Amino acid sequence: MHFVEAKGILSAKNGMNLYRGCTHGCIYCDSRSRCYQMEHAFEDIEVKKNAPQLLERALRSKRKRCMIGTGAMCDPYMHCEEELGLTRRCLEIIDQYGFGLAIQTKSDRILRDLDLLKSINKKAKCVVQMTLTTYDEELCRILEPNVCTTRERFEALKVFQENGIPTVVWMSPFLPFINATRENVEGILDYCVRAEVYGILCFGIGLTLREGNREYFYAALDRHFPGVKEMYQRRYGHAYEITSSKNAELMKLLHDTCRKHGIISGIEEVFAYLYAFPEEDYEQLTLPF
Repeated sequence: MHFVEAKGILSAKNGMNLYRGCTHGCIYCDSRSRCYQMEHAFEDIEVKKNAPQLLERALRSKRKRCMIGTGAMCDPYMHCEEELGLTRRCLEIIDQYGFGLAIQTKSDRILRDLDLLKSINKKAKCVVQMTLTTYDEELCRILEPNVCTTRERFEALKVFQENGIPTVVWMSPFLPFINATRENVEGILDYCVRAEVYGILCFGIGLTLREGNREYFYAALDRHFPGVKEMYQRRYGHAYEITSSKNAELMKLLHDTCRKHGIISGIEEVFAYLYAFPEEDYEQLTLPF
């Protein structure tokens, strides 16, 4: 990893990335795409060492409190967070100033900061977002090799439910010919129901491929799934959006399951919930289960 002095930390929509790059090793990662203009090796994590100072300055200058997001591009709980504690320091600042938090991760390292997440949720609002893609544990270890498995993320979701912290699951991506199956979707949905998640985000049964992440993905297919790369090339060519032939069937299954169990699944509805900062008389969310 290497350290930089960032010029700013919050985007126009109050999102932040404390790191650039990732060590999780997910074979499908869109953040590897060349369009993001990363000028260093993807696994050589760029650390914004002055992020806490920039964040505190930004929050002090805001006239109204709002939700602060992190984890959309780079996971805030990569391996280096154990040593650096940069995410924890920023959570302390969010908690101190009474802002809300929408945090996204694939790692159960987030449980280290349960005390702060509970405090933020009590004072304002905290939503933990977890990505779940692969119900089968052995397959998960191939697709997402350097991060905790789906089962471990499910256990983390249950901890948040037990502590009154609402959760949203990102169900994506699904890889045609690999995990874009009814069995896989049913397994993940079962986890979501059992963990009483508040919402599920799914943009379709498929993935996106573009320059940078396509080459990395295809190399991984050659290593682990011989012949599947050629199936992608024949069916999808050089397309950006790779949609499974089972998309309609599996999306219907997802939305039907969500309606049955009171889980929100409309994309606009979920994002509206994530961005919405509670009123001043906010009381800790009571989940509808």
